[in-house]
Amino acid sequence: MITGKLSDFCGLFIFPIFWSAIFHRSKPLVYILTGLLFVYWKSEYSSGLIEMVNTVFNIHRTVDLSDLIALPVLLLAWLYTKDSPKLLIDRSMFSRLSAMFVGLVAFFSFCATSQERYVQFFDQPQFVLLSGSATLDSNSNYGLELYKKDSLLVVKVNELGISKPVINDDFNKNKSVEELDKNVLELISGNLSLVPSGTVTALSISTPEGTDSLRFNGGRLDGRFSRTKNGKIILEGFYKMGLEDATWTSRDSTNNHVVVQTFVNGERTSIKQFDGKKLISSKGINTRLDTIRIKYIHAGILVLCVVGIIVMLVRNFRSTAPHQLKVKTIWKWLFCFVSPLFVWLIYFGIQLLLMDYNSYIFAMLASIIFIAIATFPIMVIVVFLIKLRKEIDVLFYCLLLGLLCSIWTTYGTILQLSA
Repeated sequence: MITGKLSDFCGLFIFPIFWSAIFHRSKPLVYILTGLLFVYWKSEYSSGLIEMVNTVFNIHRTVDLSDLIALPVLLLAWLYTKDSPKLLIDRSMFSRLSAMFVGLVAFFSFCATSQERYVQFFDQPQFVLLSGSATLDSNSNYGLELYKKDSLLVVKVNELGISKPVINDDFNKNKSVEELDKNVLELISGNLSLVPSGTVTALSISTPEGTDSLRFNGGRLDGRFSRTKNGKIILEGFYKMGLEDATWTSRDSTNNHVVVQTFVNGERTSIKQFDGKKLISSKGINTRLDTIRIKYIHAGILVLCVVGIIVMLVRNFRSTAPHQLKVKTIWKWLFCFVSPLFVWLIYFGIQLLLMDYNSYIFAMLASIIFIAIATFPIMVIVVFLIKLRKEIDVLFYCLLLGLLCSIWTTYGTILQLSA
């Protein structure tokens, strides 16, 4: 509540000042448009635009009209800049490109906001058992269904808000399930308490999906689960303290199409589909340990590519010494400024190949900015101190930096997954 409002006040203060510095002749229009766009962004009317953008990039905002209390700060920003001196940018190409880069960083800062809340969905049914009674509040208990059983309350958990996961896999789902009964207890208001561990409770409830036979140890599912509809078992499996275990079987209404999933400590290891008794498809699923192992392989391949490119650059350097590539100074500077874009494109392509692409727009903007900050000074050293030897070296250096960025990202992912 506090930090969100502070963000709105600070943003509305500096945003029109920033654009007034660029369009100093249209200062009144800048302030008017800033106020109108802020109201539009915070209202439901911008939902259509956001949904359209989300087809390409994931952006997030919360509709909260109370944020409009920050609008008066526009007057303070106007008074702050009313008598301030005008600063002009030098007309040299270096100064103008530098100003554009600073502007890009500033624009990214305006976009910074709270991390999007992710939703953990459960492929297999998830229930918790609580003692006491409560009433369903659609605002606070979104994703929960309550079923009263004497002095007990069965809560069906369809989804749960979580922080952004490194990878949305079964291991991450298991983390969400670890203390599911305690988390659900915090979400529901009422005279409720946890069921002591070791208390075994077996019961059946009717849900829109069918009649579920449940077995609880304390407040957690533990033992056989089955779902019956129209007198036929359509889903059955086993839980071990809330985690799926062993074999889970789901059937359609005719019992012809059968899906068999194998779990080990809550993580899927295989999925098989049958048409009658005929196997029609089978695939293995990576566990978290499998994913970490694959990431190490990715890192190893990237390191080998880096070594190969360094060898090629050293060979070109030695074979052409003491000669160097003749390039005008203006083209050297242009290459230094443009090369971060090519490095990012190479990095982006590698992330796509490794299936590590992050569609979150702020993460993409951050990668562009950080790569530009790191690449530009390195390219200045390469072009003006080390010197280019062959035309192909331009590509080699961009590839080298793109690979190094990918190794850094992969290493960070391995650390997060291992944690």
